[in-house]
Amino acid sequence: MIRKGVILAGGRGTRLDPLTRVVSKQLLPVYDKPMVLYPLSLLMRCGIREVMLVTSPEWLPSYRSLLGDGSELGMEISYSVQESPRGVPQGLAIAGPWLAGEGCCFILGDNLFFGNLDPLREAMNLEKGARIFAVPTREPERFGIVEVDATGQVLSIEEKPRTPKSDLAIPGVYLFDGSVARRAESLQPSQRGETEICDLMASYLREDELECRELGRGFVWLDAGTPASLLEAGNFVSAMEHRTGYEVACLEEISWRQGWINEAQLADLARKQANPARRKYLQSLTES
Repeated sequence: MIRKGVILAGGRGTRLDPLTRVVSKQLLPVYDKPMVLYPLSLLMRCGIREVMLVTSPEWLPSYRSLLGDGSELGMEISYSVQESPRGVPQGLAIAGPWLAGEGCCFILGDNLFFGNLDPLREAMNLEKGARIFAVPTREPERFGIVEVDATGQVLSIEEKPRTPKSDLAIPGVYLFDGSVARRAESLQPSQRGETEICDLMASYLREDELECRELGRGFVWLDAGTPASLLEAGNFVSAMEHRTGYEVACLEEISWRQGWINEAQLADLARKQANPARRKYLQSLTES
């Protein structure tokens, strides 16, 4: 059973330059809150209370200021530093001592997910191997692509292929067993000079321990790593909140609904809000 989550919030964010010269990519706003709160909210909604955030040393104080130690939310949030970006799997190698041989849900800090999370929740019972997910895309050459047979068996994985074998993109959320840190440490850099997440998944595939589940229609996955996709994500969240009246990725609400904090603690968090609209929203949750 997966109980820990790792968020990778490092990298240089070069596709968002010059924005990322002054702020970490995952702290940029997606409508009304910092980007990193969206992947964190997904982990919380899947029942994960122990989270490690891996980031660059210059941005660590900002993340600590934003999230603290998680105790107000009934969580435990830890931090570790990625001195220089040497590939996505490096985040798992860095988190290795904290994982202490346990599996984890690994999520990229610039990936946002909306919709039915039941397939993800059900997959959290992982004991051995790795589980990835698949979402149809019209631009398979932009993403990691998984090829599966009629039974759902994984046949191949490719990173941004010129001639894709399928239209199934692999979003930035993965489930790995307790061997993942060791595997991540053993990876060799690619021609880009970085270790690759596809090579990590391939290590499980070679041992027939990689499972893929399609997330299906109604599930929305957004990668907010470019100016256009960042704007798209913000517009999506804006439309969702204005049409439903619910705040997306409201950490305080999620903690309360998960039973990690009680009504009195939620009321205390509401009183601390500097934004009167957020204060009113949190107060309204227990009035209905």
